[in-house]
Amino acid sequence: MPITDLKEQISRLPEQPGVYLWGNQAGETIYVGKASVLRDRVRSYLGARGNSPRIDLLLDEIAALEVIVTDSVAEALALENQFIKQRTPKYNILLRDDKTYPYLRLTTSERFPRVIVARSVEAGGDFYAGPFAPARLARRTMALAHTLFGLRSCNETLNGKRDRPCLEYDIKRCIAPCVSEICSEARYGEAVKSARLLMGGRTDELAGSLKSRMAEAAEAERFEEAAQLRDAMRTVEELRDRQQKLATPALGDRDVFGLKVGPSGAVLQVFGMRGGRVVERVELASNPGGAAESEAQVLEAGVQQFYEDRVPPSEIHLPVAIEDMEAVEAWLSSRAERRVHLLVPQRGDKRALVDLATRNAELSYRTRFNETEIANFEALETLRAVLSLPAVPRRIDCFDISTNQGSDTVASMVVCQDGRMARGQYRKFRVRGMVTPGVGEAPVFGANDFLSMREVVERRYRKVMEDGGPYPDLILIDGGAGQVSAAYDGLESAGAGALVAVGIAKKEEVLFLRGQPDPIVLPPTDPALLLIERIRNEAHRFAVTFHRKARSMRDLRSELDTVPGIGPRRRKALLTAFGSVAGVRRATREELDAVVGVRAASAVLDYFARSA
Repeated sequence: MPITDLKEQISRLPEQPGVYLWGNQAGETIYVGKASVLRDRVRSYLGARGNSPRIDLLLDEIAALEVIVTDSVAEALALENQFIKQRTPKYNILLRDDKTYPYLRLTTSERFPRVIVARSVEAGGDFYAGPFAPARLARRTMALAHTLFGLRSCNETLNGKRDRPCLEYDIKRCIAPCVSEICSEARYGEAVKSARLLMGGRTDELAGSLKSRMAEAAEAERFEEAAQLRDAMRTVEELRDRQQKLATPALGDRDVFGLKVGPSGAVLQVFGMRGGRVVERVELASNPGGAAESEAQVLEAGVQQFYEDRVPPSEIHLPVAIEDMEAVEAWLSSRAERRVHLLVPQRGDKRALVDLATRNAELSYRTRFNETEIANFEALETLRAVLSLPAVPRRIDCFDISTNQGSDTVASMVVCQDGRMARGQYRKFRVRGMVTPGVGEAPVFGANDFLSMREVVERRYRKVMEDGGPYPDLILIDGGAGQVSAAYDGLESAGAGALVAVGIAKKEEVLFLRGQPDPIVLPPTDPALLLIERIRNEAHRFAVTFHRKARSMRDLRSELDTVPGIGPRRRKALLTAFGSVAGVRRATREELDAVVGVRAASAVLDYFARSA
């Protein structure tokens, strides 16, 4: 069922915020979206065809629509995120971090919390930090939590009534909350608070807290405890000083997003800043089948999915503005239980950090995706802009004519699909020397380059129109303005005049468009020009190869080819037996009967008798 069959249902949708779910024939959810006005947003899909290949694929598969009305856009956003997580629709942008870096989990749901390594974030109220990259940082931080603050590492259920502490207490790696006379629950709670600051990268705040506690313990003459706090403070200060030099204390706690969107997908780099220092870097990459293509759409999906299992900081810096900023802010604030701001910095240190994250995303994009494929798509995008095409020319058909002073004229058509030559779709033509007339025109005979180009283009696209495709996004002609004009004559005669053709002239390497008196000149090193030259050269190679084969076949032909009933096998037998056509002409009936049989021998004798 095409989407147009859902027009009536769409027209009855309410003008309220909510979530819409597109489904396919199999009953699967293939896309989930939110809307501030459901009717307007869903109705926009009816005119979306042609915007991008991915949107077209989505529209072709849509068979059902389901909507859920909400009280606000923020509620719609939360519900959208929930459905995406549950159903993983294939046309939604699904970001993933394929390195599976570990987290640290502080089990605050327990009476005496522990620090353990976790591979995922789960619901339950515990505090998570990370992910840690490289993974060894997670275990080093956990070891510091034991060494500095004495958090327990056992998995026993504690109530403080144990008779004596274990070996961990003796080696100064646990403050023994299992024995209430040694460590009270309140003191252990202070150690947990310090560990939480350490795990969150808040080293400045942690150092200040340790310093005040050290002074308090010294005044109370708890000198052993004060010495332990002093050593912990020194270790934290050293750790802080050895962290990344990329630090701007005035920036405080915030996350910074960098983004690169390209034809192969998208990459997000997220810098987590705590206390003005970058304490973590997370990289997310999109799936190749997502329907959204703009930076704002990818970024909005990335923000939602990144904070699905993380507590957002008070500020989040983005490279570009996203839709429904207020709704996303409200959703993030509800998750953090405090105000969260989404900002798009324009200048200063904040913008510099966004630009740095973006450069890292661009570097990762080039590394993650095939560079040749990226270069091809960038060249196609340049062609779209230079030639003012309605869409990226993913399929390019290229034609070339090969002749030898008007004899044995042939043509080739090669196909470039997404920047790569599709050899299985190549075609070759023998030029017949006659062009189908238009209305009121007489048949045109001849074999010059212009007429040959018109004939071949007409023959090709007449068949394409009959078969219903495949239609090219761009037709490339090896030649100048004259060849382009001849190609358009052929297209119009075939009923395919809406297709776009461009010519590339030899030597000058400039592009010719119909209706433009001046050619388009691209720099010699421009990737778009290099791609066009590569396609043109392949068409020329294919045409020349076919032309040489046609000439060789002509040279092998003999007078025997015109004798009725004499095919290649009998011709070869006659030439082998008698040496030449003259030898066959001199042969007797009995000799011919012995080689090709009575019937074929009669045909040979009759032919030479008529031509005598």
